[in-house]
Amino acid sequence: MTDKPTTEDWKTLADKEVKGRDLTWHTPEGFAIKPLYTEEDSADPGLPGFAPFTRGVKASMYAGRPWTIRQYAGFSTAEESNAFYRRNLAAGQKGLSVAFDLATHRGYDSDHPRVVGDVGMAGVAVDTVEDMKILFDGIPLQDMSVSMTMNGAVIPVLAFFIVAGEEQGVDQAQLSGTIQNDILKEFMVRNTYIYPPEPSMRIVSDIIAYTSENMPRFNSISISGYHMHEAGATAVQELAYTIADGKEYVQRAMAAGLDIDKFAGRLSFFFGIGMNFFMEVAKLRAARKLWYHVMDDLGAKQDRSKMLRTHCQTSGVSLQEQDPYNNVIRTTIEAMAATLGGTQSLHTNALDEAIALPTDFSARIARNTQIVIAEESGIANVVDPLGGSYYVEALTQQLFEDASKLIKEVDDLGGMTTAVASGLPKQRIEEAAAAKQARVDKGEDVIVGVNKYRKDEEDPIDTLEVDNHKVRESQIARIRRNREARDEAKCRAALEALTEGAKADGNMLALAVEAARQRATLGEISDAMEAAFGRYDTVPTPVKGIYGKAYAEDDRYRQVVEGVEAVERRLGRKPRLFVAKMGQDGHDRGANVIASAFTDMGFEVVSGPLFQTPEEAQKMAIENDVDVVGASSLAAGHKTLIPELIQHLKGAGRADIKVVAGGVIPPQDYEFLKSKGVQGIYGPGSNVVEAAADVLRLLGHNMPPVGDELEAAE
Repeated sequence: MTDKPTTEDWKTLADKEVKGRDLTWHTPEGFAIKPLYTEEDSADPGLPGFAPFTRGVKASMYAGRPWTIRQYAGFSTAEESNAFYRRNLAAGQKGLSVAFDLATHRGYDSDHPRVVGDVGMAGVAVDTVEDMKILFDGIPLQDMSVSMTMNGAVIPVLAFFIVAGEEQGVDQAQLSGTIQNDILKEFMVRNTYIYPPEPSMRIVSDIIAYTSENMPRFNSISISGYHMHEAGATAVQELAYTIADGKEYVQRAMAAGLDIDKFAGRLSFFFGIGMNFFMEVAKLRAARKLWYHVMDDLGAKQDRSKMLRTHCQTSGVSLQEQDPYNNVIRTTIEAMAATLGGTQSLHTNALDEAIALPTDFSARIARNTQIVIAEESGIANVVDPLGGSYYVEALTQQLFEDASKLIKEVDDLGGMTTAVASGLPKQRIEEAAAAKQARVDKGEDVIVGVNKYRKDEEDPIDTLEVDNHKVRESQIARIRRNREARDEAKCRAALEALTEGAKADGNMLALAVEAARQRATLGEISDAMEAAFGRYDTVPTPVKGIYGKAYAEDDRYRQVVEGVEAVERRLGRKPRLFVAKMGQDGHDRGANVIASAFTDMGFEVVSGPLFQTPEEAQKMAIENDVDVVGASSLAAGHKTLIPELIQHLKGAGRADIKVVAGGVIPPQDYEFLKSKGVQGIYGPGSNVVEAAADVLRLLGHNMPPVGDELEAAE
């Protein structure tokens, strides 16, 4: 009988096979991943359903009840979205997740001049109770779990939902679902805030208090790491800052006099799931363990208060414009990671969402991805099938330990509200995003069909297009009818009571529900609170040095830097780029990465404030005497906002300022934009160094050809 092989025997054999090459893989989190894990690396994870819930919050998990299949959707008008929901429910979807347009997110009615290009474009426009009633027409709210991704205008949206339920004959106590209500992450990454941090935190507490008393089936907050993930956070950052956000919300609610065990069981979480399969599985397991310890330390007594329940969504940032059918594969891998990690519900992104809203065709594939996993893969038949994996348990423990250190850092700063105000979490995430983009551009992180195995010519795909002008006109007409039909005196009295309650200590959700009953619009309810709190604005401050450090030895990068220096000698100053974010889209990862990278390459970069109008962007471009405006678009407003900017520049006599566009722009829109004067277009997957080389050509510098490297998307 031969002796059992040892780890040393394996190492000797492996070294011989790879001729001594180091097989260690270093992750963006800084983890040194060994090629082999053994029992020595593993920790005992316990059992499902028992503290600290590493293996799941239910003993039976999916063997007893599968996860809820959701689709995050909403576009155009309430009628269009309602029809889409009903088709999806008939096809096997089990819960609704509502996407609102950016005008709604930012507390503006559709008739507001600041939202001309945003209405109905990245979600459904909801201005009134009537819109909410139409949205759920024919969908029994006493039976349907509804998740609403809303933070900035959370008060009017939840008030409209409550009143729509009442008028459907459904008492508040019967309503089930989740409102996101996670404002801290908005100040970090997504930026669809309205009010300053302190009153925003009070709104969160008011909603927790109101729902705890009146809506026992409704989750009052969904603490979201998803948008941190999309902004470029590592798994450790997403995990730590999300748990720290949750800890802050609980402490604020307790400070307001609420019993932790009365509300904690209705808190839920929301994580993004990326392409590092085992890391994502381990992230959800570590999250449950972390939350258990946080809540135990805060004094929770009931197990239910210490259980982390989460929704997950497959990564949007992993979706690519190039070779888009690869996105089906990416989403499948991510969906399997979420389910093997133990999510309670899941949304799977559609293959075309890198460039547009999903079509019925692509949404069906995304939904069926979940159905096939649930019905055909066998994953749902075994509780935590990866539990006990040496690798998964080691990753879970390392994530737990590293995230605990970041949470302690936040605690030492005075909590997450203070940490967010300091800008530290945002800076850390932006550094991670810039480093990630540099690795992709250099080919160190392989993206199939983008920086490796790229097709010579992309195949066109059909995408959904919303007629922004038509939607806005119909919404304005509905707002007008709403105002004509209501009792104006009662509506004004309810809005004034809301303002006074916001100034004092009234529960703002309770006051807004009364205003909604009197047919106040979303913008009017938001304005009533703005009268007490003011509106919050910031200007991005992109990180520096990350991109340049990653490219220190790269020849093509050096060529671009030399090109920038040549243009500087000719102009007598650095070439000047204005990165403009127009419309109400607050996602600024792309804009910040561009600003960071171009600064490292030697450009002088002017970062505009978020939420500019085209006219405001034009004035800032001229005031700063820029050479190029880079318009960043992620929310489908590009066909309205960018041509308007160009017209304003021409009208001001500055047609010489070049305008380029980047972000989520469907290829079929490229010719339209070029016909309006856009001189360069850089979609998802564009190489940033080559984009800079292209901008230098626009400025008259003869850049050497790229050779065998990636061409800039044009």
